[in-house]
Amino acid sequence: MTPRETWETDVLIVGGGPVGLALTLDLRYRGVPFLLLEAGDGRIGHPKVGTVGPRSMELFRRWGVAGAIRSAGWPGDHPLDVAWVTAVGGHEIHRLRMGTADSRPEPPWTPEPEQVCPQHWLIPLLVRELGAHPAGPLHLGCRLDGFVQDDDGVTATATRLADGAPLQLRARWLAGCDGAFSPVRKALGIPAPPFHRTRTFRNILFRAPKLGELLGPRRALVHFLVRPPALRYPLRSMDGDELYRLTVTAEAERHLDAMTLLRTAVAPDTPLELVSEHVWHLTHRVADDYRAGRVLLAGDSAHTLSPSGGFGMNTGICDAADLGWKLAAELAGWAGPALLDSYTAERRPVAGRSLAEAHTHLRRTLDRTLPEEILRDDAAGARARAALAEQLEREGVRAEFDAPDTHLGFRYASPLIVGDPDGDDGTWRTRALPGARAPHARLADGTSTLDLFGPAFRLLCFADPAPMTPVTSAFAHRGVPLHVTRCPDRTTARLYGRPYVLVRPDGHVAWRGTRPPLDPVLLADTVRGAR
Repeated sequence: MTPRETWETDVLIVGGGPVGLALTLDLRYRGVPFLLLEAGDGRIGHPKVGTVGPRSMELFRRWGVAGAIRSAGWPGDHPLDVAWVTAVGGHEIHRLRMGTADSRPEPPWTPEPEQVCPQHWLIPLLVRELGAHPAGPLHLGCRLDGFVQDDDGVTATATRLADGAPLQLRARWLAGCDGAFSPVRKALGIPAPPFHRTRTFRNILFRAPKLGELLGPRRALVHFLVRPPALRYPLRSMDGDELYRLTVTAEAERHLDAMTLLRTAVAPDTPLELVSEHVWHLTHRVADDYRAGRVLLAGDSAHTLSPSGGFGMNTGICDAADLGWKLAAELAGWAGPALLDSYTAERRPVAGRSLAEAHTHLRRTLDRTLPEEILRDDAAGARARAALAEQLEREGVRAEFDAPDTHLGFRYASPLIVGDPDGDDGTWRTRALPGARAPHARLADGTSTLDLFGPAFRLLCFADPAPMTPVTSAFAHRGVPLHVTRCPDRTTARLYGRPYVLVRPDGHVAWRGTRPPLDPVLLADTVRGAR
């Protein structure tokens, strides 16, 4: 009988997708020991997610990998446009001009705009960064078989798939980042009821080595098909060169082979090579709870939503950022009893709003009428396409591809957040609001205010110097890490809106005031979940 290998760690992560890897990055950043189990080998044969959103890029910046993501392979001169077309290279109906990664101006609200980096680049990049066993903490090719928890931790059993060797792991906490059909969530018995009916799609991955050259200035990141009767989903460039992905419904086009669909979707007579097909199920679910004892859920194991808008992976990466510092606090001993419970309270409403926003974009696509006339080459066809272009403009289709409010504007409302008795005086773009992401501003040395946040709580002081000893002493007495930064920059002071702003390790505003906190001990206990 093969002896059972036994490993011990503080946090066991199950699932090596973008969210599980993001959580490992955050734990590494905070010096927390962890192990990750992933049944796959760290390679992606059929990539899904293509764009890393701005908030995720800000977090990757904190974790030291934003530069690697930006240099992963997407050409800086390739258009980021979205074009609605009857076929790629056919009639173009409407175009959102988004510039290129090299030419677009930096948005005022973030130093890290979204970046195209499909999963077949992103996952191997993060795996290399973290390191696979035996040199690193990622245990690839290992399948979780089960787990039990007690008052002190979680004991998990697993199998190394290469040789069938049994494994036993002991951790103080377990994070289930194991996807939409999460065995971890099912083992916990946590319901994830559907919001809308399940839909089935086909993703067709193909190569067209000469297509980009043929299109020239008509290239786009996304060619959104509007071709009656049923082609109404994106055809997306996956590498800015020759790799593309077409999405179709499995219901409407199930009788058509992949190459027939590709020849319909691509107008020029150009070589097309089928790479692979993937059938997937679109579900719209949010788990009733993100925690059961010492086991927590993140990413698709906690919520699944339409890819319309690109919110799914990015919602999960923000889960990791919220969960990471709270687990670190628990392990360091300064967390209050309510800190980890606040994870569900803060992240579950964000998932619900992201799901609703994504479904709005999906319904716009599903409900859009596509008249046959738009395919015609005569004057009637031109009129029909012009009318459809006006309709697209009225529908506000830009919101699906340019959504800073969804990516950056969410706010937490939990017992850890201290409300401002004077109320709100702006939006996330113009003020540091309690519960919201602390805003980006360029500092005198060229860095961002965002670069101040992460290792500890950060108290920003924009007023004339005041004694901070009572605050630092109160936080030190509770073991809560705190840095105090005096910021004389007037532009940043106006943006933050209050002379004193306390920012959490995840970069969200915990408290703000016109004077130093009157009861620093109460503030320290509140933000660590002890009130």
